[in-house]
Amino acid sequence: MHREDLSRDEKMMRETFRLARKGMTWTDPNPLVGAVVVKGGSIIARGYHTKAGAPHAEVEALRATKGDLRGSTLYVNLEPCSHYGKTPPCVDVILKAGIRHVVCATLDPDPKVHGEGIRSLRKHGVRVTVGVLEHEARRLNEAFFAFHKNKRPFVTIKFAASLDGKVATRTGDSKWITNERARTYARRLRERSQAILVGINTVLKDDPHLGVRKKGKKDPLRVILDSRLRIPLTAGVLRDNNILIVTTGRANAKKKRSLVKRGVALIEMKHAITIPDLMRELYTREIISVLVEGGGSVLGSFFDARCVDKVHCFYAPIIVGGSGAVPAVGGSGSAMLSEAMRVRPIAFKLIGDCLLATGYIGRVDVPARFSKAGK
Repeated sequence: MHREDLSRDEKMMRETFRLARKGMTWTDPNPLVGAVVVKGGSIIARGYHTKAGAPHAEVEALRATKGDLRGSTLYVNLEPCSHYGKTPPCVDVILKAGIRHVVCATLDPDPKVHGEGIRSLRKHGVRVTVGVLEHEARRLNEAFFAFHKNKRPFVTIKFAASLDGKVATRTGDSKWITNERARTYARRLRERSQAILVGINTVLKDDPHLGVRKKGKKDPLRVILDSRLRIPLTAGVLRDNNILIVTTGRANAKKKRSLVKRGVALIEMKHAITIPDLMRELYTREIISVLVEGGGSVLGSFFDARCVDKVHCFYAPIIVGGSGAVPAVGGSGSAMLSEAMRVRPIAFKLIGDCLLATGYIGRVDVPARFSKAGK
């Protein structure tokens, strides 16, 4: 491929990324996808997947113009589908429109699609180019790719701590460790996950909202780990039925009846809540991504189970000290340093006087430039 052709293709592909992000929070469990149609060197149509169940990006783009599409090029950040799901196959629409060339960034990891869309297009004489900005495309839909690869949700851990790793003093005082700008940034992370998870102690102590609180953005599903159903019926997280409570056979029977009557969804495990069992349950419910916010014992249980993919650690310029202070991550932890979970690559971002460290656990297929500060 000539350098000018590659430059043009990358420019158009970045436009599909921009369009795809407009569907953030609405497309789950589907991926973020954008598409543009180019003819005569100019974009004649754009589209993106607006929400799950709605037409896919390719269809939206092709419907966006009434002009003659024959001989044009379609750019899309993910392989077009060739099977019937909630919507008809995108490949059929592409063929009917007379598209000459399809440029896609990467194959779809979903086994129902993987490679079949490309094979079908080529079988019908459409030229197909795959791999333009593939790393960036996979990062855009990192949760979707991990969900299909690992057969569990993509798990992101988030916490705010002092420089010595404490989230509260020995008396339990924790408001506020980080500055207001850092807290606002942290809340914005909720927009990127399909579900947000906390333990019952966080609910009892802080009565959190756990929502995005941003117009045009959908709140994530609130997942509460509560083995004995101690949750107050007046808790803020019970403001609507966008909630899933995970409990056990030890749950308060009267509270259980009250919650069921209110339409609250419950998962009941036999004796104890285990992270592997929880991940299997969420996978069957097509929850592709979970942001775990705490508390420390809950964070520790995810690390102990080796069910962490990404971390966002906010550090404030304070030293709390004290053996009785609350650590950011509890659980059993590693017996040896050689067993500790390594975070890589690391990106650092200053937010006022606070430092955000972000990285992946056991991940290698990320763009090299992610390691640059602030990216």
